[in-house]
Amino acid sequence: MSEELDTKNELVVAAPESKSLWQAVKPAFAAGVGLFSDGYVNNVIGSVTTCLSLQYGSTWSTSNAKHYVGDIAFAGAVVGQLFFGFLSDKYSRTNTLLISTIILIVFTALATGSYYQGDAVGMFNMLVAWRFFVGVGIGGEYPAGSVACAESTGELKAGTRNTWFIMFTNAAIDWGFVIGALVPYIVAAAAGSDRYETIWRTSLGIGVLFPLILFYLRLSMKEPKEYELNSMKNVQTPYLLALRFYGFRLFIISLIWFMYDFSSYSFGLFSSPILAAVYDDSAPLTTVFGWNTVINLFYIPGAMLGAPLSDKVGPRWALIIGVLAQAIVGFGMAGGYASLAQPSNVGAFAVIYGIFLSLGEVGPGNNIGLLAAKTSATGIRGRYYGIAAAIGKVGAFVGNFVFPYIVALGGDSDVLSAQYPFWVSGALCIVSAILAYFFVPNVTQDTIVEEDKRFREFLLENGVDVSQLGTQAADVEVSGSKEK
Repeated sequence: MSEELDTKNELVVAAPESKSLWQAVKPAFAAGVGLFSDGYVNNVIGSVTTCLSLQYGSTWSTSNAKHYVGDIAFAGAVVGQLFFGFLSDKYSRTNTLLISTIILIVFTALATGSYYQGDAVGMFNMLVAWRFFVGVGIGGEYPAGSVACAESTGELKAGTRNTWFIMFTNAAIDWGFVIGALVPYIVAAAAGSDRYETIWRTSLGIGVLFPLILFYLRLSMKEPKEYELNSMKNVQTPYLLALRFYGFRLFIISLIWFMYDFSSYSFGLFSSPILAAVYDDSAPLTTVFGWNTVINLFYIPGAMLGAPLSDKVGPRWALIIGVLAQAIVGFGMAGGYASLAQPSNVGAFAVIYGIFLSLGEVGPGNNIGLLAAKTSATGIRGRYYGIAAAIGKVGAFVGNFVFPYIVALGGDSDVLSAQYPFWVSGALCIVSAILAYFFVPNVTQDTIVEEDKRFREFLLENGVDVSQLGTQAADVEVSGSKEK
């Protein structure tokens, strides 16, 4: 079901159409699940850099590319989120998604084949360059894909909409993290742990398959009803009024996203090195990659089992519960790291570390994108979400840069070097809970409809003509009534 406008510019709701489950969920699935590539691309690079360090030794360790190949995709994602956020509001949700998907396909393939006249350093630099553009494509998935997914869930049954959104967005990212850890393990097991170039190139190349499948699904997508009725495609955006109405809310959500990505992506990228530090230098890649896969599997129950909690108590409270529980586990890991980080205790270490990651998904992992997608009006939603997501990615970039320095604070003590990141992450969780409790609004099943109504009334009060909102400036015949 969806709201429409009568000749008085008031929101009403069209009668629902009868659809099969797949017909109902397909638009949300096709729009949101592209974030799988974000998880895969950003996690697989941890295994790729492990292979490059083993294959090229000091040539890799002394190169500038070593410092950028892991985090350059975050910089590209920021560009993509801001640009495609604007494009998805002013041009088209669906066509913007197709463009970002093509970028992902082309530049993931180019990254796989990175080469520069047989020179290793030149090849490293080409890999960095291609990964920047991969990041741009990933960035487009956030404001266009997640926003279209959120708008499409309005067609689904009330009481399940948040769950569906999380399954098709954050759970997709987490499955990308898992597959991004599993693929290098499978390739290493099949090709041999010493076939480094085969492992990293094949692992990157498999990342082309997912956007190819998605491109096919997206060819038949239509614009979400919310976008058709309330977009600002054909009118000038009142930026100052939008900033006045949503500015503080956007700041809080962006700040929470920054802190979440600061910890989440840093721990994800460094899970292989963390495990390698638990073992001695003789441990084969299959052992390190295998335990890395086990750890990443813990993202899944947090995302999928935590999803219904967002419908049950609302995204705001689900976020608060998740980050407080994660802080407790993080502080516990920091305090008990000396005992946990022993080869004989690697199973216990992986389980507790995995629970730590899983609780992050129950909280901000599941809910920060949901809050960003549903706490603004349709006409500016792509830009609102894009800014919040971009600031989150800046947090990931900063975390990836700062993480080694946090580790270095431990000096020669391996225990202190591993404890400090958990202390920092736990503290950030506490701050996130405080911000969410005091400043984040509650989100209901019909918040998208309600936000459009609130913003429309605000614009009318400030002398803005709202009759031209929507993809077509025409009167709409309306039938049916709102179903609760």
